[in-house]
Amino acid sequence: MMIGERIKSLREERKITQQELARYLGVSQKTISNYENGERSPDPDTLRKIADYFDVTVDYLLGRSNHRQLTRKDERDIEKIIEETRQRIENTEGLMLDGEILCQEDVDAIISAMRVGLEMAKLRNKEKYGRKKKK
Repeated sequence: MMIGERIKSLREERKITQQELARYLGVSQKTISNYENGERSPDPDTLRKIADYFDVTVDYLLGRSNHRQLTRKDERDIEKIIEETRQRIENTEGLMLDGEILCQEDVDAIISAMRVGLEMAKLRNKEKYGRKKKK
């Protein structure tokens, strides 16, 4: 199942319209239609918002996993890594990318992309290695 099909399926499960989802995401109804028809893909920030709205993972939306959610421990682990990284970035003076000093919007975009990547890695590892049993 592709991303658009998953978005449509989740939206229909919740019995909400494209317009309602669009309003929540701050996009047009046409944009939601384009996502669902596979004519356009959401950017990482919008993908994260969609996942949060439907309480699923980004990996699930992308079709890389059939697991809709991470465990609370997984989420705490990811949040810890994100916060440590955010602090390091924000405490580094003059941090640059392509010769330009990073603004807060750039930092937020980096953190958002990092969160998506960490979630995808966690879920992929769960599918590949399964749950570890405590001895």
